[in-house]
Amino acid sequence: MILHFYFARKFAWIFLGITSVFYVLMTLIDLIEQLRKIDGDAADFSDIVELTLLNSPEGIYSILPLVMILATVTMFLGLARSSELVASRASGRSALRSLLAPVGVALVIGFLAVAVFNPIVATTSKRYHTLFDAYRSGGSDTLSISSEGLWLRQGGAEGQTVIRAGSANPDATVLYDVTLIAYAPTGGPLRRIEASSARLGDGEWLLRGAKVWPLTAGQNPEANAHEHDTLAVPSSLTIDRIRNSFGKPNAISIWDLPVFISQLEQAGFSARRYAVWYQMELSRPFFLMAMVLIASAFTMRHARAGGTGVAVLTAIMLGFGLYYIRNFAQILGENGQIPVLLAAWAPPLASVLLALGILLHMEDG
Repeated sequence: MILHFYFARKFAWIFLGITSVFYVLMTLIDLIEQLRKIDGDAADFSDIVELTLLNSPEGIYSILPLVMILATVTMFLGLARSSELVASRASGRSALRSLLAPVGVALVIGFLAVAVFNPIVATTSKRYHTLFDAYRSGGSDTLSISSEGLWLRQGGAEGQTVIRAGSANPDATVLYDVTLIAYAPTGGPLRRIEASSARLGDGEWLLRGAKVWPLTAGQNPEANAHEHDTLAVPSSLTIDRIRNSFGKPNAISIWDLPVFISQLEQAGFSARRYAVWYQMELSRPFFLMAMVLIASAFTMRHARAGGTGVAVLTAIMLGFGLYYIRNFAQILGENGQIPVLLAAWAPPLASVLLALGILLHMEDG
């Protein structure tokens, strides 16, 4: 038990050290990138630093598998050079038993990353994109889904327009049971429009069965209301901007994803992309465990056996290959080529089985 705690503590400290190094490097690189992207007149240096700090958690979260591989390689190479691994085996401890502590730490880190770090990344990522759009263009179009339906906001030189729809087609270019409220640049309401449907065209919403109420002070809205069979309302929205307004799945906390997926489906949208991400987040701890097993299979050897460099390179390249396969399965799942559960859980489980097979072959021949 004492040896397990020793291995676990050593592995945890190495993981934290490598994570800190990557965090500093990625933050400095991102700081330069933010300075290049944002005009100095739109934001000062303190704003750029804030953007960098908000964006850095997402970068660290995405490279956790790489950090896990490097931590495992560093630990077992150090144990091999100090002959601690040889002493452990001489005492009758098998390779799989020696891996219990690092694998356990990897699982704990994975569960903490999903349960705690994932909501942090979602919050900082969402705040980063909001500020970045504000500094780049002075604002952004937004879209949200609630139990009351679909909400859109579009902006331009003529002011802001808030759009509510009871339902929509999958890409939100056709809205049903629509209400639009237009606001002047100064913030006061200008008019309210209700329509049976609205279709997004080239720079405009084409409304059908529309009724317009002016909201100018001193006027009777109902007395001055007008009905239109068709009505064109200028719009700054495009299909791509609406799609981007949904945001990335990683901008939503894993604790909020089930409700968001349900609301998205009720509004008539496809939630497959978010369902795949949700299941992949649940399987993340097991993928991190697979990275530990893969790296240990090639580095749990005596330092004098030779070929250490090749073994380390092989472990890292195999880890990258499995990471690529996991991302490829995610794309297939999002496109509906394979089931959601298969896309999310097959790569980590297959990686664990592959790593165990390699490890048993390396140890027992």
